[in-house]
Formats: sequence, C-alpha cells, structure tokens
Amino acid sequence: MSNPLDTKIIGRLAEILDKTNLTGIEYEDETCRIKLSREVTGATVIAAPAAAPVPPPAPIAAAPASAPSTPAPAASSNEDYSKHPGSVKSPMVGVVYLSSDPNSPNYVKVGDTVAEGDTVCLIEAMKTYNPVKTHKGGRVSKILVESGDPVEYGEPLVVIE
Repeated sequence: MSNPLDTKIIGRLAEILDKTNLTGIEYEDETCRIKLSREVTGATVIAAPAAAPVPPPAPIAAAPASAPSTPAPAASSNEDYSKHPGSVKSPMVGVVYLSSDPNSPNYVKVGDTVAEGDTVCLIEAMKTYNPVKTHKGGRVSKILVESGDPVEYGEPLVVIE
C-alpha cells in the first residue's frame, strides 16, 4: 500500500506557514487531510484520512431584511457570519484580493446582485490566484474582508442575502 501523503504538499504548506506568520494551515483532498499548526517550539503536522466530502448547505429561506447599514470590515463587527447560509467562505488559506489587479474595480460591492457561480474575490496561495465563486445568487449585503488581508480556511468573506 502506498503512502497517501505527498511530502511536496507538506513542504509547500510549511513554507506558506513560515512566510505568512499564520498559526495554522489546512489542506484537504480526496485521499488525505493535512493540518499544520505553529507552536512556540516549531510546527506540528497532523494527518488523518479524509472523510467523505460534505456538500454545501442547502439554501434556507431568506431571513427578514435588517436595517440598512454601511459596509464595514469584520474587525469592526462582532457578528459571527460563519454559520450564515449566505456566507461565501474561503476555500483555503491565503491572501484575499477583491479585484483582479489594483487598477481594476472590485468584483462585487455591497448592494450588487450576483448569480450562482459568480466570482466575488481571489485568494492567492502558493503564487496562484484562485477565484472564489458564489454558491447561490442574491444581493451582496456585506463584504467582510479588505484586499490584502490574510484569510484562513472557512473564514467568511462575503455575505449574500
């Protein structure tokens, strides 16, 4: 039986951990799940067999509209959007960019209407820019990050109502 862990992937994840000063990083594919976390004395590697992929949550009826508010980064808000059915979450650890380059307009802004599969931002990881797409259509009610922010796996980026 062959070892399902690819040491190149572990090395690359360790490089990202060192370069970004993150405290942890995770990688998952069909055969394995790798989690690296930084401790005071170094990095710890934890690997476990992957569970069956979890499908995205089914859309839930729209919640009643709340009072209009101005867009604000997550740092100024105490609300937890991680369980919100309209949260578009980061599929990986990396750096988020809201536009394709500094001179281009953002992919979305608060109030925009998006369709399922529209790109809302990019995540740069290992010098590769990965588009983050919506899992449902609707109106963008919040943008929780700013361009250049480091993001963790599963972190809410945008909320769609």
